[in-house]
Amino acid sequence: MSWAETFRTAYDAIRTRRLRSALTMLGILIGIAAVMLTVGLGQGATQKVTAQIDQLGSNLLIVSPGSTTSSTGVRGGRGSATTLTTTDAALLGDSAVVPDVAAVAPTSTSSQELDYGDTNWTTSVVGTTPSWLSVRARSVQSGRFITRQDVDQGSLVAVIGSTTASQLFGLRDPVGQQVTLDGQDFTVVGVLDTQGASSTTDQDDQAIVPITTFASRISTSTNALSVSSIYLEARSTDDLSAAYQEAQSALLTQHGVTAATADFTLSSQQSLVQTATNTAHILTVLLGGIAGISLLVGGIGVMNIMLVSVTERVREIGLRKALGATPRVILRQFLVEASVLGLAGGVLGLLLGLLGAWLLPGALGQPVAISATAALGALAVSLLIGIGAGVYPANRAARLAPIDALRNE
Repeated sequence: MSWAETFRTAYDAIRTRRLRSALTMLGILIGIAAVMLTVGLGQGATQKVTAQIDQLGSNLLIVSPGSTTSSTGVRGGRGSATTLTTTDAALLGDSAVVPDVAAVAPTSTSSQELDYGDTNWTTSVVGTTPSWLSVRARSVQSGRFITRQDVDQGSLVAVIGSTTASQLFGLRDPVGQQVTLDGQDFTVVGVLDTQGASSTTDQDDQAIVPITTFASRISTSTNALSVSSIYLEARSTDDLSAAYQEAQSALLTQHGVTAATADFTLSSQQSLVQTATNTAHILTVLLGGIAGISLLVGGIGVMNIMLVSVTERVREIGLRKALGATPRVILRQFLVEASVLGLAGGVLGLLLGLLGAWLLPGALGQPVAISATAALGALAVSLLIGIGAGVYPANRAARLAPIDALRNE
């Protein structure tokens, strides 16, 4: 019997038992779709978290102040101290001291009310330097960013986020307009690009002013040199670890402290990405394992149906053998039937998975990442399940003696 005849015979056998074949494929269909969607949800979650962390800036390190302890022994939270200064930022910007850091942006932050005519809006005011734009991987949508001259002169200028702009100016062009901040008139010289919001922070709701202007006009700190945090941009992702070590060593020496008594905290977005990725990976494996159980059930279903098919077609097998069919031909016939059932279930499961990947993001607000590798892998798995589940029934059919099969009632 040729391969073409084998496939035709297998197709006829499946078509003759439509309902049974459909129910058999259903198990594999659900299993393939479930595995694709759970793995896709896991990968989508990883990509979403990574993208949110990347919004902080490329190859970013963040230096935060330590905590305070009051005279009564009450310890403040991390960042409550004023242990970082512009002097520290200048040290970290020295390529001879920290060679793997490309740019440094000290920042001071305060929540302030902005007024424009009869409209007011409370936003986060950030005092920083021109390097903030590159360190935080941002760009200007219109107008310009603060310049070194603005910092040197302590200019009353501001660059605002798109959310702040829409709240204060509506559809008007903010560039060139005057806003009142802490009783002083600031000129809006630029609007930042849209960055989006996380669950806790709107990156588009802020106003950027020169750090010297913030220190002299807005800050309530008695130390004009103190800053809230310092952002560092490593030269590349590969240099991030080296930049971390160099920055930590420089600050420990500058502050005269040890790693155990450090009055600052240095964090890396790489560690955040790694933590988020590991968490998502564990959840993906867990959910994928649960979904894989349905694939196992689908494989058992294929084996069960093929065993029933062998039992029902004993006389047909005996007649084929009596007419000269070899055990190899019989084995191939039943393996092809099982493979077709598995592959058909896999194709339908793949289509259902792709449909789910298209519908679920809108329903759950969670991206689903389906790769071509995963799709091809799903088809390969469904085919292997069909072949694996058909081996025993096909062997059983091939071993039947013709006389015993023809005698069967």
